[in-house]
Amino acid sequence: MLVRSIAFNIAFYLNTLVYLGIGLPTFFMSYRSVLAVAQAWGRTNLVLLRVLAGIKVEFRGLEKIPKGPLIVAAKHQSAWETFVLLTLFDNPLFILKRELLWIPFFGWMLWKGRMVPVDRAAGSQTLVKMTARAISELKQGRQLIIFPEGTRRPAGAEPKYKFGVAHLYAAAGIPCLPVALNSGLFWPRRSIRRVPGTVLVEILDPIPPGMDKHAFFARLQSELEAATRPLIEEGKREIERASA
Repeated sequence: MLVRSIAFNIAFYLNTLVYLGIGLPTFFMSYRSVLAVAQAWGRTNLVLLRVLAGIKVEFRGLEKIPKGPLIVAAKHQSAWETFVLLTLFDNPLFILKRELLWIPFFGWMLWKGRMVPVDRAAGSQTLVKMTARAISELKQGRQLIIFPEGTRRPAGAEPKYKFGVAHLYAAAGIPCLPVALNSGLFWPRRSIRRVPGTVLVEILDPIPPGMDKHAFFARLQSELEAATRPLIEEGKREIERASA
């Protein structure tokens, strides 16, 4: 397993460098060109994961993804979903740490792709600026991918949702699509180890606009956690069978 993990990690970073090179000319094109390169990068990473690390993916409920502008609220357990979710939507964007924009080449592509940066040191003004910028992008028909817990959490860890997603939902007036997954079992955070198996991604029913933001927040957390638990148990059973 360690050899396969190292092989994948080397291939992953080499692949990222290749796509950064491919993406540089798009800096002078429309932002959709940058997104197309990013989505191709994500699909290539999925192939590398399957071939080198023995990690597959199963998507459930793709037919539930509505057309048009959307808030996508996903569980965040590893780096896996940061590139895979890009491949599921027509015009995606992320809310991300402002510091990522400072990374040479990579940060330039994020800026060109019109991602929404967050300055965590700015206090209460952060939420106001983030919401205004996000709504501006959503009006262009984009799908905003947000991780309501704000940072990666180990698979099965106690959830720690932040209320910012509820503020955004109330201000945007568009549906929210919850996405449950179990990626942390196969791509653990802060580890080079990659565990063979099948990452499960479940698209839940969209939450329609218009709910009270506190009721929305409670519903989002309840539905996401209820869907995530069985995915984690299913993934654990697969890992146990493979190691038996």
